[in-house]
Amino acid sequence: MVDSGDENDDVSWSRLGPRARAWRLAHAAWSIVELTALGYVWGCAITRRRDAALWASVGLLVVEGGALAVGRGDCPMGPRQEEWGDPVPFFELVLPPRAAKAAVPVLAVVTVTGIAGVFLRSPGLVRSTTPRRGGRHRRAADGD
Repeated sequence: MVDSGDENDDVSWSRLGPRARAWRLAHAAWSIVELTALGYVWGCAITRRRDAALWASVGLLVVEGGALAVGRGDCPMGPRQEEWGDPVPFFELVLPPRAAKAAVPVLAVVTVTGIAGVFLRSPGLVRSTTPRRGGRHRRAADGD
């Protein structure tokens, strides 16, 4: 988030240029994808599920974390966003300024905790699709 110091630089949608509008839409879509990835990581940590979508989600979140590290907690696209005519940090579109400032560190802790949960909780048992005698499914650990 780039703080220009001017609290009156709220720019309405109708006053934004085409690049700034496109960026807001792209940023909103990116945010939805990342929140979905974060939810999926937490779901996998809780259920002990491991699959390709989990590792793709972890990778996406790690890349975002790297970008935020490069920006020292701010979106590295902030200066470009301002050049395109949108000085309002994305989180400030949906949160009050103080909460917007806290959003990145809070989401970072939630993300790191979720990823740690994936690595610290061993994968759950996987059901086999091969029926056992008596019609019951066998688990991988049953050792028939």
